Amino acid sequence: MSVMKVIEIMGSSTTGWEDATKKAVATASKSVKGIKSAWVKDQSVTVKSGNVKEFRVTLKLTFEVK
Repeated sequence: MSVMKVIEIMGSSTTGWEDATKKAVATASKSVKGIKSAWVKDQSVTVKSGNVKEFRVTLKLTFEVK
């Protein structure tokens, strides 16, 4: 039987939500080992002068506890 843990992280990108998700998972995987899945909990953007400047995601990562 495995024990899994869930943590919440945030990521951002000037390109899009998919890029923000990929960057967040890649960064988290440097210190969190055994990531099994990521669930996009929330998406948002920052706006400046009527233009989208940054895409943001809030993720829940699941990983196995050894």
